[in-house]
Amino acid sequence: MRILIIGAGNTGRNLALKLCEMDHDVVIVDHDPEQLAALDAQLDLMTVLGEGSSPEVLVKAELSKADLVVAVTSGDEVNILACQFAYAAGVAHKVARVSNPALAHSTLLDFKQLGVDLMISQNEEVSREIFDVLRNPGLTELTELLDGRLVIAGVRVKKGGPLLKGSLAELHAEPMVSSARFVARVRDEHLSLPYGETRFQVGDDLYVAITPEHLPTFLDWVYPGRRAFGKTVLAGGGGLGLDLAHRMEAGRMPAVLLERDAVRAGECSESLKSTLVLHGDASDRETLINAGVGDNTAFVAITGDEELNIIGCMLAHKLGATFTLAQVTKPDYVPVIRGLGLLDSVVSPHQCMVNAILHFVRGQHVKAAVRLGRVPGEFLHVAIRKRHRWVGKPIYKVKMPGRCLIASVCRDDQIHVPTGDLILQAGDQLVMFALPADVDRVDNAFKS
Repeated sequence: MRILIIGAGNTGRNLALKLCEMDHDVVIVDHDPEQLAALDAQLDLMTVLGEGSSPEVLVKAELSKADLVVAVTSGDEVNILACQFAYAAGVAHKVARVSNPALAHSTLLDFKQLGVDLMISQNEEVSREIFDVLRNPGLTELTELLDGRLVIAGVRVKKGGPLLKGSLAELHAEPMVSSARFVARVRDEHLSLPYGETRFQVGDDLYVAITPEHLPTFLDWVYPGRRAFGKTVLAGGGGLGLDLAHRMEAGRMPAVLLERDAVRAGECSESLKSTLVLHGDASDRETLINAGVGDNTAFVAITGDEELNIIGCMLAHKLGATFTLAQVTKPDYVPVIRGLGLLDSVVSPHQCMVNAILHFVRGQHVKAAVRLGRVPGEFLHVAIRKRHRWVGKPIYKVKMPGRCLIASVCRDDQIHVPTGDLILQAGDQLVMFALPADVDRVDNAFKS
């Protein structure tokens, strides 16, 4: 597929990296020659210098040949206009990022008529992800599939926890384990698919497919005695921090917001009702103490400075914070952070853009496609057609296309844990998880 990316900032650069890894034909447009030169030296793609809203530049980028346009500059108007030009040029799929929430939710504009197939507010997507983790203590990551009827939840194996009591097959005697499907294990940055004989170790990051109604009870079992955070300290009062603070107020979750710019701190204070806003630096020990960082406290660093975010989380951990989370934009930082165990969780503001375009990349037979921020591989939502070779077979007799597994089966709007003796039927909707090298094999298995 030929994909045109407008904007070579952090988001565009990360998108280009992922799409080139998937062997797509990528073209990227930006007005910064240094950004383009760096990408040109790193990746096999075409770069075009100029403004993404310029018709002449888009013609040079061969807009009419694109199958998908993703506009992710820092200018909302530029992104929307680029998609309008793409619509006029007959491009099949157009995705635009917007930063202004008022634009994303405006009733005055019909973005479909303007040629935008998908409008994404990156701050809102990341804010929702962090909020879901904070209201479910114990989670390291959470994403939804099947229109919210299924979630993929990340948990970490703790010392003395029940996940250490036996192999996965032995653990299935526990009611809570039988309600979940373990789909991935990450140990020392190595991803593997868990099977019956798999045994877990302290520090393993596990990912399970489970229904939202079963998730709280499952977490209570994994983390005996877990409790809600007494307070969350948010570092960063930008668009993301303010949106998250509003979500926490709506959820009646106590929070303190730190902002190092005095003017912006005042704006946040005026916008929020019950959240305490403090003017201060998240890397300053006294500031964190004054904000109440300590036992049973979550610390979330989401400033635009990822080094500050990491340092703030490390300092909060030393002060006794129960949970730390940082926004990190540079992919190279993530494995280092994980390997050193510096933080409990990391969020990428660009992962939502990757997930947003995966459906267009995968094709019409894939209803949705999702990548987790910390797990290589991909979740694919597919449907079994009438004449598919899997129809009428129990799962244990199905020959999987490569290293993959069935994470969940949805039949007649009911979620079924995919046990070996479950017989697959035409119309079943499957959530498949595949390792990176085998994603295309799974994809191809449902094309015919």
